[in-house]
Amino acid sequence: MTKQTKKRLPSLPSLLDRKIYKTGQTRGADDDEIFQNRVSRNGTVLIPYSVVKQVFASLPKGESFEKGYIVLISPKQYFENKNIAIELKQLDLSLGVNLLIFYEVREDWNLYSPDTKGLSPATSRTQPLGGEFVARIPATTSTGNGQKISLGFHTTKPKGAGIRFYEYATEKMTTDCRIQLETLFWLCYDSKNVSLANGMTEENSNLRRESILGIATANGLLDYKKLISSRIIDREHKTICPLCLEKLSSTGFFNKMEQAEGREVSDLTITQLNLFHINELRLGELNHTTYNLGWGHHHCNVVVKDAGIIPTLEWMDKVVRKNKESGYL
Repeated sequence: MTKQTKKRLPSLPSLLDRKIYKTGQTRGADDDEIFQNRVSRNGTVLIPYSVVKQVFASLPKGESFEKGYIVLISPKQYFENKNIAIELKQLDLSLGVNLLIFYEVREDWNLYSPDTKGLSPATSRTQPLGGEFVARIPATTSTGNGQKISLGFHTTKPKGAGIRFYEYATEKMTTDCRIQLETLFWLCYDSKNVSLANGMTEENSNLRRESILGIATANGLLDYKKLISSRIIDREHKTICPLCLEKLSSTGFFNKMEQAEGREVSDLTITQLNLFHINELRLGELNHTTYNLGWGHHHCNVVVKDAGIIPTLEWMDKVVRKNKESGYL
């Protein structure tokens, strides 16, 4: 949805609007990590050298990463591989241009010191990178001089060299996903009443719903058969949790998770419904795409993690059968 289109439409409740917007950002990252924290999914992509071929193969034919990429290679891979020059040439990689040596182990820092190798820390996410290495080595008390080492992309805002390669999505794909995800809110069985309870007028609620469903249809984002096949909606065209298949109440977009008595956290921001990837992370695939994103219960999402829905269901079935056989159920 373009900014112009959004201006013409009545606004969503702010909490829901913010939740949908955040789906176009990467997951959080600490300052001590090499990754940027909560930035656009079409940012500079960081690719481990060990999987660079598979990652390049995951891109649609003729496409490239919109804001470029940086390949990270370990000091050992770079300095001890006799064929490294040939390999890099075949992959069109060049140190300081689209390749950086990544120090994350103190032993490598000591063995292949940047000072002795004539290397400088990188300063730019675009070519040329302004240096040849980046370092993120945690502090240790087991040896002398065990202070934390953080060089390259450690002072700029936002910190970090780029985003995780599997979180990448083009700007258009991010926009399409947001439209589809809002559509799924409106397909919740109680979305109208919940939108009214959270500040929308009936007129604005009806207009926004009809407009978004129309935009989704026009852009090929409301194929009910695909959504059913992907476990995102049921045969009544109502939004469901991809794991437990329960119809979702849209109140879950606004209500925070219940907390165990005595273990409450005052600043809890986790809501009952979260973004849910249908197909899990697989090397060589980009999974932030339309028809692969739905909404699901927080607890169901935690159970699935990166294992995938089907493997998780098979594990759950095994656990239940074992408990029945043992007489606990």
